[in-house]
Amino acid sequence: MTEPTLPVRPELAGLEPYGAPQLDVPVLLNVNENPYPPSSTVVDDVAEAVRRAAGGLNRYPDRDFPALRADLADYLTRESGVPVEAAQVWAANGSNEVMLHLLQAFGGPGRTALSFAPTYSMYPEYARDTSTRWVVGRRAEDFTLDVEQAVAAVAEHRPSVVLLASPNNPTGTALDLPTVRALLDAARQVPGGCVVVVDEAYGEFRRAGVPSALELLADHPHLAVSRTMSKAFGLAGARLGYLAAAPALVDALRVVRLPYHLSAVTQAVARAALAHADELMAQVGALRAERDRTVEWLRSRGLRVAETDANFVLFGTFADRHAVWQGLLDRGVLIRETGPDGWLRVSIGTPAEMAAFQDALEEVAL
Repeated sequence: MTEPTLPVRPELAGLEPYGAPQLDVPVLLNVNENPYPPSSTVVDDVAEAVRRAAGGLNRYPDRDFPALRADLADYLTRESGVPVEAAQVWAANGSNEVMLHLLQAFGGPGRTALSFAPTYSMYPEYARDTSTRWVVGRRAEDFTLDVEQAVAAVAEHRPSVVLLASPNNPTGTALDLPTVRALLDAARQVPGGCVVVVDEAYGEFRRAGVPSALELLADHPHLAVSRTMSKAFGLAGARLGYLAAAPALVDALRVVRLPYHLSAVTQAVARAALAHADELMAQVGALRAERDRTVEWLRSRGLRVAETDANFVLFGTFADRHAVWQGLLDRGVLIRETGPDGWLRVSIGTPAEMAAFQDALEEVAL
């Protein structure tokens, strides 16, 4: 009997699912995780919040989770100094789902999403999954954006969505507000409208004086600024991403979200963690300092290093970066082979983990 043919969409045929290598090695520095687990106090409070939520698991969770949105708005207000209201906040299972909601609401067949490479490798997949045309411009040699070229790309391609990571992944490059403002002004001129998304997944790691795009929210109803609890909060396993935008933009996302997409357990975990935001953020300063020490060490060894405001460092360049990556792996250190040819990316770990990385790199490539 002939096996039936599966009607896979042509653009998906033969593709492998996205994902960085998940290997059991002593030093994991490849997916930009926070290396510090929650304290026992946080764990106890999270467990108690889940216990309480478990008593009502026979009922669906609140579809629009107003209490969580209020807690997230309060956190953003304190972290950025920009007043944010609960009605301006949306959340989902990781910032990946937040981005997918944005493309579902504002992308689609006959529409275009625009970004500037090198940048986060999932962006074109969000576009593909929503049948949105994907167009990519180029960043400058130092991975900043050339404002005139970026504005010209918006005028040429007339996207419905512009995706800007700041700090950018995999380079760590942050955008200044004049650049974001210029792209917002260009987006206003796009017939039919254009949403500008500033992805601040690593925003809490930015250096002193580097602003958040949240400062532009009040005057730009077509701006969305996304964040995540995976990185600075050290809650990658909780899967909670969120954004701030004008209430009308948030309402458009509520239309495309699946019913009850945030479980009662996820909501409980996130709210319990937000109650400990100050404690969880205490490690951010240490990670910033370790990042800066890593940048200085790499440069002292004659390597090129991209300016970074994130919890990772892009460095190079190597004639055979895969050989360097494999050499580190052979010594128990897993980093990421990503970015432009010749470059590698290392997440910032504990001082002991970074010492292991440096020792391995000395043996392999220096």
